[in-house]
Amino acid sequence: MRIHFLYWAECPSHPEAWQRLQRALTDLGIQAEIERIEIKTDEEAERWKFPGSPTILVEGRDIDPAGAGMPSRLTCRLYHLENGRPSPVPSETMIRRALEAALKEA
Repeated sequence: MRIHFLYWAECPSHPEAWQRLQRALTDLGIQAEIERIEIKTDEEAERWKFPGSPTILVEGRDIDPAGAGMPSRLTCRLYHLENGRPSPVPSETMIRRALEAALKEA
């Protein structure tokens, strides 16, 4: 399984998202290649279709398809949790769902 963890260093949310990703991988017993990529410029944001920090791609797919359609830019990202509340980081449930879906497709 290939995972890209995209972040903008000025966004304070990415360390917590990284921890949640690590926890979900451990809980599911998944060993994955994770490429951690710092997005530094608007050009990089465009190239990666980066809707904000943090962004997690599993097998090339954003773990939050609804947010993936946002404009590419250097900013913090907003996720909508299962209960509808906004959050600066994805829930572990959201991360696990994306990981499990990729496992089923493998």
